[in-house]
Amino acid sequence: MTDFNQVKNIAYLGPQYSFSEMAVDEFMLKNNINCFTTPLTTIKQIVEYVNKNPDTIGILPVENTLDGTIRETYDCIISCQNPNIRILEEIILPVEYCLLSKTTEFYSITGLIAPPRVISKCQNFLNEELPRNYYLIESPSMIESAYSLRNYNLTYASIGNKKIAQSCMLNILKENINDDKNNRTKYIVIGDYETTQSVNDKTTVALTISHAPGALLNILKVFAQNNINLTYISSQISKKDPNEYIFIITFDGHVEKSNIMNAISEIKPHTSFFRYLGSYKNYKN
Repeated sequence: MTDFNQVKNIAYLGPQYSFSEMAVDEFMLKNNINCFTTPLTTIKQIVEYVNKNPDTIGILPVENTLDGTIRETYDCIISCQNPNIRILEEIILPVEYCLLSKTTEFYSITGLIAPPRVISKCQNFLNEELPRNYYLIESPSMIESAYSLRNYNLTYASIGNKKIAQSCMLNILKENINDDKNNRTKYIVIGDYETTQSVNDKTTVALTISHAPGALLNILKVFAQNNINLTYISSQISKKDPNEYIFIITFDGHVEKSNIMNAISEIKPHTSFFRYLGSYKNYKN
């Protein structure tokens, strides 16, 4: 557990009313806190903002069912000057798009306003449910699509999420219109705070090893010998040296557990770079 009562601000990836802001809402509800929120433009800005403001935490997307790992998130945390900026919690949010309109009559819709990227994720619904020759207007974002409805009659709709519908006082004509019904985004909460053990934790580390044959296997053996279950492993090219790879490894347990402390002490001498990225509870709805 982490005491978030001292948090005064939460930085997240904008714009407002995005899925990232919905992750912020869920985090505050789950932890029973209420504080200021600051939407920023890039992941790097969020990490730097948290680094400069000790009473701030950041919420970053780290993985998506369709797009995979968001490398920039790990890159920015690893390169952060403050080694105490760590992962404190994770949030998994369904990515569900809705058809929104000023009207309540779905079958009156003949026009659509939406960003191209969102349109591409809802092709099945649009082809099967909307009129064959519906009018299409492209927009930069979901929230701007919703704002644009003010300038059109009741036969137009936009694509957005439930937060946009609520904030802009629009009707939800159809829910979950995206092609992939199981699309999820995992977010991580970062900040300069400590976590304590719970009954169901995980730990993430980043490390670089030599290019010798069997080097990675030897590292993985240490986890097995200490009875540690690995749940995730990936590699990405180091920003400092294009010939080096950084491995991101997540495993069950908290860093305060003796077997994990033993494993880390055994692994470190065989790495050219090692960074503890945090211990945090496994996410539960």
